[in-house]
Amino acid sequence: MSETKVMSLRLSQELADELAAVAHVEDVSISAAIRAAVHRYVATCRSSQAFKKRLKQRLEEDREILERLAA
Repeated sequence: MSETKVMSLRLSQELADELAAVAHVEDVSISAAIRAAVHRYVATCRSSQAFKKRLKQRLEEDREILERLAA
């Protein structure tokens, strides 16, 4: 990793305990397990047509707002 960003994550105690147990069994750090889950989540979103549609809508909304501010 060239650059990293530190982020906070709030989990219920139950989910945090389960995550720690899974990471321990898989012999990876909790951070590595979270990174893998985030990679899968992003990949799933990127391949979703519904996500792509919402993304295009958001881009158009943001473009309209930015153009209005620039005028």
